[in-house]
Amino acid sequence: MDFERVRPFLETHHRGVIATQRPDGAAHSSIVVCGAYEGKAAFVSVYPRSQKIRNLRRNPNCTVLCVTENWREWVSVEGQATLYDYSNMDTEDARVMLRSVYMACSDTEHPDWEEYDQAMIDQEAVIVLVEPKRIYGLLRS
Repeated sequence: MDFERVRPFLETHHRGVIATQRPDGAAHSSIVVCGAYEGKAAFVSVYPRSQKIRNLRRNPNCTVLCVTENWREWVSVEGQATLYDYSNMDTEDARVMLRSVYMACSDTEHPDWEEYDQAMIDQEAVIVLVEPKRIYGLLRS
């Protein structure tokens, strides 16, 4: 499968799981709200010291699984994650990207963007974009 084939699915189904690798080599999985952003699988973590973010900083290889609510269709995107936050981006660029990824992962505008922007600063939010290396899944349409 290629990204253009799965993009509509990722744009409309946001329930997901990310699998990363722990320091001891064991798998670590975590629930995420995901979407498609600029040809990549995307999500925002509001816990920069979470296990998934620590794992990705050490080893960016991961898999994001996106699934329908009834579990009948799914897409896995394997690849390398790139992490973006206020420490490695211009403040305005980070604000714009966080808003864009929010909308990509929720299909809606936030009811109060100023409140959202401040929360993302306060929580040191991290944007995770996964560059697809391998894509597979079960799509019925």
